[in-house]
Amino acid sequence: MANETPVLNATARAGTGKGAARSARREGLVPGVIYGGGEDPITINVKFNELLKMLRAGKFLSTLLNLKIDGKDQRVICRAVQRDIVKDLPTHVDFLRLSARSRINLYIPVDFQNHEESPGLKKGGVLTIVRPEVELKVTASDIPEQLTADLTGLDVGDTITISSITLPAGSRPMITDRDFVIANIAAPSSLRSSDTEEEDTEAETPEETTEEA
Repeated sequence: MANETPVLNATARAGTGKGAARSARREGLVPGVIYGGGEDPITINVKFNELLKMLRAGKFLSTLLNLKIDGKDQRVICRAVQRDIVKDLPTHVDFLRLSARSRINLYIPVDFQNHEESPGLKKGGVLTIVRPEVELKVTASDIPEQLTADLTGLDVGDTITISSITLPAGSRPMITDRDFVIANIAAPSSLRSSDTEEEDTEAETPEETTEEA
């Protein structure tokens, strides 16, 4: 399923240099630039409040954006955000143009489905999520909204690795040297406590025998 690309509105900025940038900031705007894609760089302004909201939402540097410049759409990804060293607020932003065929690295969230079909969870086991998201190299025109991890049939002690998840066509994980774990079904806490108690009892037995002898 394709992701609904977030929209950030911008306006072209005629002036360049520190003077134009300071003027933009006084008007509640953040100056920026778009480059790449075989076209000339364009200087822009974006609304401070809109940019700050997206930054606080997280993953801004790995989110595909639809940047509307005076109504014209540009598919971009943010490459850098300069911040005020005291207030930690954005003062400048750089965007990279993307074509439909561009290959980029993005973090894609994992959605765990069919909890009710997992024998391990029915027994009281706990789903321990190791990686709630996975970094993939994807094509800009085919970015998945999420990856699906199916819990059907999984029992206590079973694991979900990246090889058990169907990846979108044309994408691959950035970690390629191992079949890394996404999640596992851990034993119920009551069972773990019981096992520990049994181990402790067994460990005490030899000491008691020695004392009696």
